[in-house]
Amino acid sequence: MLRKNTKIEKVYYSIGEVAELFDVNASLIRFWENEFDILKPLKNKKGNRLFTQKDLGNLRIIYHLVKERGFTLQGARDKLRENKEDVVNKVDAIDSLNKIKGFLLEIKGQL
Repeated sequence: MLRKNTKIEKVYYSIGEVAELFDVNASLIRFWENEFDILKPLKNKKGNRLFTQKDLGNLRIIYHLVKERGFTLQGARDKLRENKEDVVNKVDAIDSLNKIKGFLLEIKGQL
């Protein structure tokens, strides 16, 4: 039996679901797939893209560099080639801080 707070994550996400998660068009996801080597979604027999958690993490990194930090595509590729781990650590830190901010705002709203 599942607990109420148990979060179930899907194994595969469609391109539409991924686009919705990042609030971008599916065409941008397909474009980034062609531009970045780290993005390799699986494809089923119909050719539909199936994104894994790893793909979502890589998309989060690309989104951070291009949309949030304003890197050009070439600049983002260079940054990932130079030191991907540093970028991943920064994205993880930003995500953690945003979660803390949300939690604190929730507490503030309850006061």
